[in-house]
Amino acid sequence: MFVFLVIVVAVGWFASEYFGNPIILIAAVGFSLVMNVSSFWFSSKIAITAAGAKIADEKEYRDLHNTIENLVITAGLPKPKIYVINESAPNAFATGRNPENAAIAVTTGLLQALNKVELEGVLAHELSHIGNRDILVMSVVVVLVGFIAVISDILWHVTLFGGNRDRDNSNPVLMIAGIALIVLGPVIAQIMQLAVSRKREFLADASGALLTRYPEGLASALEKIGAYQQPMKKASSATAHMFIGNPFGRNGKKGNTMRKLFSTHPPMEERIAALIGK
Repeated sequence: MFVFLVIVVAVGWFASEYFGNPIILIAAVGFSLVMNVSSFWFSSKIAITAAGAKIADEKEYRDLHNTIENLVITAGLPKPKIYVINESAPNAFATGRNPENAAIAVTTGLLQALNKVELEGVLAHELSHIGNRDILVMSVVVVLVGFIAVISDILWHVTLFGGNRDRDNSNPVLMIAGIALIVLGPVIAQIMQLAVSRKREFLADASGALLTRYPEGLASALEKIGAYQQPMKKASSATAHMFIGNPFGRNGKKGNTMRKLFSTHPPMEERIAALIGK
């Protein structure tokens, strides 16, 4: 989080130096703080709406509610709101700003594909995201990545087509460093986001296995989720990292370095191996 803020400040500082206007730096930092506060309060509603999730009726989805109620007692967490997504791809995600305002959404495909033990493993994984505060971390990270991308894009176009007309007097080192930061900033931020997401997935897998005391259940569920390669109908790059499996159906294979680098999720093979010790 600190590095993200450093990137925002660095981009804003370069813009203020380049255009000779210190207000740009103040505006960049101020706007990033506003975006952080907004993501804190509204991230869960945005994610639920983007996924097309509907509240899970307690009568229709009694088994789902019972499973979560049993797990939250063990985990010492309040019961989150439960949503269902009418989607054939097996998947699930958790969102919210804290355990008291959290939500879990599962697809109808997940409920159909998994048995009771496997479903319990997936729900324990999502509850672990809530207990580990991943839902807040990833919401704020997404906003920071998006902000860096937007401000870099704006400054890139302004630098090319306008802005400081007195370029002969500009510091060439500052110019090169600033342009490099504008070009590479979004890429670095995106890689950081993906790296954070992958680490939190491994942590949630481990925490979920500890919660159920049966890692084989989650491992079997991940195997089924990874085998389904069709993308979700409402797959979005903005929320892809929140799902237990890649919503685009691209669950990378072990050893594919470039694909792993730009993937929102670690390969299913590695996650399963970590759970069952192989």
